[in-house]
Amino acid sequence: MLDRLPFLIGLRYVRAKRRNHFISFISLTSMLGLMLGVAVLILVLSVMNGFDHELRTRILGMVPHSKIESPGGMSDWKSLADRLMERERVIGAAPYVEQQGMFSVGGRNEGAMVNGIQPDWEDRVSIIDEHMQDGRLDDLEPGEWNIVLGSILASRLGVGMGDRVTLLVPEASITPAGVFPRLKRFTVSGVFSVGADLDAGLAYANIEDMQTLARMGDEVGGLRLELDDLFAAGSETQAIINELGSGYRGLDWTYSHGNLFQAIQMEKRMIALLLTVIIAVAAFNIVSTLVMVVTDKHADIAILRTIGATPGSIMGIFIVQGLAIGVIGILVGVGLGVLLALTISDLIGWVETAFGIQFLDAGVYFISDLPSRLNWTDVRDIVAAALGLTFLSTLYPAWRAAKVQPAEVLRYE
Repeated sequence: MLDRLPFLIGLRYVRAKRRNHFISFISLTSMLGLMLGVAVLILVLSVMNGFDHELRTRILGMVPHSKIESPGGMSDWKSLADRLMERERVIGAAPYVEQQGMFSVGGRNEGAMVNGIQPDWEDRVSIIDEHMQDGRLDDLEPGEWNIVLGSILASRLGVGMGDRVTLLVPEASITPAGVFPRLKRFTVSGVFSVGADLDAGLAYANIEDMQTLARMGDEVGGLRLELDDLFAAGSETQAIINELGSGYRGLDWTYSHGNLFQAIQMEKRMIALLLTVIIAVAAFNIVSTLVMVVTDKHADIAILRTIGATPGSIMGIFIVQGLAIGVIGILVGVGLGVLLALTISDLIGWVETAFGIQFLDAGVYFISDLPSRLNWTDVRDIVAAALGLTFLSTLYPAWRAAKVQPAEVLRYE
């Protein structure tokens, strides 16, 4: 019976209606604090996981993991692509010609990067074909001077399918009338949307048209590579350059978007640390609760000691009571946090539709909707941390209860 004593009395103290309402209030506050801290931490980490996932699938699905370039251009790029495809980590290769330029339509001007691509090769290194909002990538036929624009870019220019846009490139053409910027009129044959900032500054044209515009002949700017592990891009790119020797240079995705990925990882760690402190504050409120309970129950503790309860049993009573308060708050917090993490995207979407507001602007942030991705490993770690902090917060009050001297207490009863 004495072995079960800590659990029976500890749980009874949790259920009992206390005469001291202030103690009840502190207990409720501790429970609510744990609940909110755990729920918010699960929600925030799920949102950060969502940003991380969207970065990998959307942006890094459009941005090449690695680029191999030759300053003088590549003429025999097909044999080089076949050679690189023999490498274990390379799972896709495609040629490209990049050209920075400005689109102009009816007085509207927008800068963008135009990628000259081989449409039937592009799906090896990009997910662009999966995000075509209008038209098809196959419509980029050589000599047709068609172009595919990002949805935000098309909206800012006020153009749609079949409209004509003028591309100005920063290279001069010398004519008898003087020096003029090189320009070419394209027909909009497609619009893509990945829900990221790429929609505002990226366009696709046929590689042969871009070779003609850039006066490159049969040469291409380089090869874009898709790897089986994007985090190996740096080492793999360096290994390829070492193998190819001089005359080639390599760039990986960390040069263009690595700072964004690192920022997300850093923010995730810092937010997790800050919210863990909130959980710690709520957990250590249990110290106040149990200290007041111990003071209120001095007589009960003395009686239990006189009938044979050991100091360890007395400690167990208050550890069980504190853990019970913590477990209730943690479990409710986990349920609330998981529910919010699974529904926050739809909830934010409904609020945006209902009130006509936009929380994330793709022109400022790299995506336009709030992503959420629940990771059960994070939930496990959060629960373990919260339980650990709760357990630590029970030790001091329980130790004080075990130090109560029955003779000293009962003398005044």
